[in-house]
Amino acid sequence: MTTPEDLERRHTLTTATRRYDDLRMRDALAAMNPDEDGSALSPAETLEMLALSEVITRKAGYGRQAMVRSARAAGASWSQIGAAVGSSKQAAWEAHQRWIEDQARQHDQTGYQGLDPKAASDARGLAGRPD
Repeated sequence: MTTPEDLERRHTLTTATRRYDDLRMRDALAAMNPDEDGSALSPAETLEMLALSEVITRKAGYGRQAMVRSARAAGASWSQIGAAVGSSKQAAWEAHQRWIEDQARQHDQTGYQGLDPKAASDARGLAGRPD
């Protein structure tokens, strides 16, 4: 069975999105032409598309938080960051804090992925408190 973890190692955000779009288009075309043989997705392809949607969400979320860190390093306030992501400053800060803690936990579990203790501490310092 295809899992997000398997696909996450094999795909970048770009390649995961491309594969997801290919499967989604085939699925949409099959729905428009149900009598055409061979165009419907197999159960395995449907599950792959579902797992790819999770991979895309994860990778996009990681990229978003990396950009939040860059914005903070460039001097942006949490009010500005919140506006840029369409939320309040508090919600943006809380989401970033959850991401930092998730990355720290990932490192604790794997020993190499995520943020090591120093990087997590540095990220917390850079994040500060919402203004």
